[in-house]
Amino acid sequence: MITARLDSEDDFDGWRAQCRGLLRLGAKPADVVWQIGAQRTDLFANPDSATEALPIAVPKGFAELSRSVICHNDPERFGLLFQLLIDLKAGRRHMGDRADPLLRKLDIMAKTVRRDIHKMRAFVRFRRIEDDGDEHFIAWFEPEHHIVRRNASFFVRRFAGMRWSILTPQLSIYWDKDKLLEGPAARKEDAPSEDAIEAQWKTYYGSTFNPARLKVKAMLKEMPKKYWHNMPETALVSELIQSARNRELAMIEKETTVPVADTLQSLQAEAARCRRCPLFGPATQIVFGEGPQRAKLMFVGEQPGDQEDMQGRPFVGPAGQIFDTALTQAGLDRSQAYVTNAVKHFKFKPEGKRRIHERPNVGEVNHCRWWLKREIEMVQPDLIVALGATAARSLTGRNVAITTIRGNILESEEGVPVLVTIHPSYLLRLPDADKAAQERRNFVADLKQARDRLEKLQIAAT
Repeated sequence: MITARLDSEDDFDGWRAQCRGLLRLGAKPADVVWQIGAQRTDLFANPDSATEALPIAVPKGFAELSRSVICHNDPERFGLLFQLLIDLKAGRRHMGDRADPLLRKLDIMAKTVRRDIHKMRAFVRFRRIEDDGDEHFIAWFEPEHHIVRRNASFFVRRFAGMRWSILTPQLSIYWDKDKLLEGPAARKEDAPSEDAIEAQWKTYYGSTFNPARLKVKAMLKEMPKKYWHNMPETALVSELIQSARNRELAMIEKETTVPVADTLQSLQAEAARCRRCPLFGPATQIVFGEGPQRAKLMFVGEQPGDQEDMQGRPFVGPAGQIFDTALTQAGLDRSQAYVTNAVKHFKFKPEGKRRIHERPNVGEVNHCRWWLKREIEMVQPDLIVALGATAARSLTGRNVAITTIRGNILESEEGVPVLVTIHPSYLLRLPDADKAAQERRNFVADLKQARDRLEKLQIAAT
């Protein structure tokens, strides 16, 4: 037996290094005992790890799958991934084989991890304390899987200007406004149970609760009860559910009920009144997303253009025509997807009678991110395609170079996989006909990749 040691439960780099050494030794999965830290897991295992590295060429998608599965709590995950790696290199399995039982199992594990990541981002609640005259915000969370380190960068980006700690039974992370530190596992008693503004938060939550939109089963699916004890607003949930019908009737009597319309339509009406940035002034109208209320696939572009601004619909101008053609060639139905933009108003510079497109700046993208987040939450896509660098930045919170990241899968701040490709307007700007034709083929290939990945996710979910 061979002992392969890892520093932690989510040690992807260590697992990859061990796999290189194990492949060099010709080891089989049954020969390997995976050990976390210094604790021996098998009294008969050889204590010498396989540390000598051998470069590995892996198929596209394997590294992404592995990074997610490593964070799962299944103790067999390391061996399952190693088995898949061996079989891929021997040609006995293929990443595109949607019927392969091992791949399906690993895909489900990866999806479970991504969902846990999203739950942490949605349900962490910080409470404020005074620490040496400075504010310190502390949260308690109990993840199902080993996602804390992987999720840390999200909280650093989102709460960069405040000092905070997230305590979990696995480990703790601490941000001091300059660097991220890691600490030991904690107990729930180590976190404050309430803070001074908790009563105000409950008052706000209760006043914004809309009984006309209450769907208990949907709410419990998205916000399971096990998270409630960490969230101050959920102390009101039972009472609000019980009184929902009476409150709804009272709203009807006062004629203040929110119109019973499609939720996305209501959101669009709300967004039409947005004054978060000055782009609403010169634009003709807001150009909101369109598509089904629930769509497995979402496309996010940069911003509406001249024709979109006039018609009030996304991707209907010259770039939209290229987009529609490419979708058809890739075997995708636009009517089944949700199509929107990172920025909802047309930003332009007038030149005579023409309006010349101007790229939105970071502030404008950030102001509009709130609306995009709401769209993602309502549509609940399994996959998002980012059309261009602005869309990719809005979705992931970081700058990306399309030339280097194109075709790769990133992750949105909501935990949804994001496939990055070009914006179709890029194809309109290519003067060389041969290059333009090749780039169009590349664009269709990217959309086919999105189609294939979506089908794979749907099969894994069945």
